[in-house]
Amino acid sequence: MKSPLHLCLSYFWITVGAILSALSIEMFLYPNLLIDGGIVGISLILGRLTSETFVPVYLLVLNIPFIYLAYKFIRRTFVIQMLIAIILFAIALMLLKTVPPYKGDPLEVVVMGGAILGIGIGLIIRHGGCLDGSEILGIIINKKFGFTVGQVVLVFNIFVFASYGIIFLNWHMAIQSLLTYMVAFKMIDLVIVGLEEIKEVTVVSTESEKISDAIVQELGLGLTIIPGRGGFSQEECDILNVIVERLDLSDLKELILRVDPKAFISISNVYEVVYGRKTKQVVNKSIRSKKRSNTKRFWQ
Repeated sequence: MKSPLHLCLSYFWITVGAILSALSIEMFLYPNLLIDGGIVGISLILGRLTSETFVPVYLLVLNIPFIYLAYKFIRRTFVIQMLIAIILFAIALMLLKTVPPYKGDPLEVVVMGGAILGIGIGLIIRHGGCLDGSEILGIIINKKFGFTVGQVVLVFNIFVFASYGIIFLNWHMAIQSLLTYMVAFKMIDLVIVGLEEIKEVTVVSTESEKISDAIVQELGLGLTIIPGRGGFSQEECDILNVIVERLDLSDLKELILRVDPKAFISISNVYEVVYGRKTKQVVNKSIRSKKRSNTKRFWQ
């Protein structure tokens, strides 16, 4: 259960995200005949076919089925935050209609509009909200049929951008809209994940004890030691699990291969680190400070 302060901060950042997203659409996308993906994109297409005034209404109406699906198949707390985010976004769209449009180089429009939109949506997602029902559809299809959420959203958005090009017979604007979406998608990742990346490194080696000692003593990193056994050789060996910042990854690999040139190393991205009651997103400078001080480990 979130504390009242935590809830207030979450709703504050969701509000900021809704305002930034609406600002991007009213200042950059809509005046330059661009759209976003998902339900927002469909709402903008309908707005061009009828009137811009109805875009917030289309956004609310088209998301109702997905809000119901989220309530039925996901969880109620998510539905509340999703509904709040959509309402705030619709209100922001209505209030920002008087913002002067940005008419400039198409590249500037794509980059700036996509970046601001991505930052806004990223803030909403990072703090538990959602603007787009296509993601809800992706989660449900993933549970039912096994397709990933990314695959479902990609197919949905291909349909949206293709429809835009077909309806208005303007593939130039459809492709520019796709590029804007790609910029926004990357900015969403940066907001949620952060500029710094944390990696999870799994090491399988017959020299696991020497490697673990070297990691702790030379790099000041903590690690987890997991008993294991080779599937083919049936030999007993320890598996090492290390959480490390991207900037320290090369040093870690060099150290491991120096101790055991035959070591097996698996590296994967980590989006969140939880230890005790504390949660850290990938922007996790505390890892570096703890490594330098060498006074505390994440993993014992």
